[in-house]
Amino acid sequence: MSVINVTRSSMPDFEEYCDEIKEIWDSHWLTNMGVKHKALEAGIKEYLGVDNLTLFTNGHLALENIIQAYKLRGEIITTPFTFASTTHAIVRCGCKPVFCDINPVDYTMDADKIEALITDKTVAIIPVHVYGNLCNVEKIQAIAEKHNLKVIYDAAHAFGVSKNGVSSANFGDAAMFSFHATKVFHTIEGGAICYHDEKLRESLNDLKNFGIHGPEEVPFVGGNAKMNEFCAAMGICNLRHLPQEIEKRRIVHEHYMKRLSGVEGLQLNPSQEGVSSNYAYFPVVFDNYKYTRDQVYDRLAKHDIIARKYFYPLTNDFDCYSVLPGFDSSKTPVAKYIADRVLTLPLYADLSITDVDRICDIILE
Repeated sequence: MSVINVTRSSMPDFEEYCDEIKEIWDSHWLTNMGVKHKALEAGIKEYLGVDNLTLFTNGHLALENIIQAYKLRGEIITTPFTFASTTHAIVRCGCKPVFCDINPVDYTMDADKIEALITDKTVAIIPVHVYGNLCNVEKIQAIAEKHNLKVIYDAAHAFGVSKNGVSSANFGDAAMFSFHATKVFHTIEGGAICYHDEKLRESLNDLKNFGIHGPEEVPFVGGNAKMNEFCAAMGICNLRHLPQEIEKRRIVHEHYMKRLSGVEGLQLNPSQEGVSSNYAYFPVVFDNYKYTRDQVYDRLAKHDIIARKYFYPLTNDFDCYSVLPGFDSSKTPVAKYIADRVLTLPLYADLSITDVDRICDIILE
């Protein structure tokens, strides 16, 4: 049997992509905000229902650039239960991450613990929507307004997710999306920032395009974080099929739920009230199950099924931060508990129900 990876990139038909990139061959315009870039930007804005969106070469640089665009300096409250990028972006921008614990139900930042972490040095909150679960956006917004803080959501897992009909792109001051190949919607590599303040557009364009305003005018020190035309073309194709892709993922997700619900020692990801999911991941917490998370991981691997300890380790346990104060997972015990026990099972649009049953049989036997 072939290897089943934890995820598999969705792709359009080969001919569809070739048709989309033919115009690139005709124009020889490969990057620098060409026709495909502009078309994808317009398409995503319409899909998400946002007024302001800037595309980037990846989600990480999108997050760094929005931190820089807001000129944030100081402490940023965030979560250690996330991918490396979130914490790295804060540190690389010269800010100090202050880690808030997560809640044990949906694994997002515990909004009840935020205010105790706010000091006179706090400048922003960067919560993370996890596995397609949305944070407590209402309470976080109320806290931010009370203390005059920016809210930037790491929404890498939440493209296509909405709450009571409102897109995840509209919460907070800004929301970052990753369009990496493993995501529900991807552009091979890519990312975007959605934001409410239209004045940010110029700053973000300066940051991602060397600060160049014209052939002889460079008034700003910027970097290079532009999405190229080939990635934009892949995004245009994938956006056409996104509703069908999410529906396929839903079918896989529901079969997992059917097979694994009610099993003692298995904590499954619950549905959130009012939230329309994108079924990005299928996390299982092995909490006093007959096998440990690591035993299940190893057993699946022996059958060429690659699950993922996601997120593990916590970012406040990373080796690169071991000498820095404040990086201590004992101060975020719920996140530590979940990180030591969680495993995301394979989930992608083309995963067969037969393979889902095979995975579940191995876990349950």
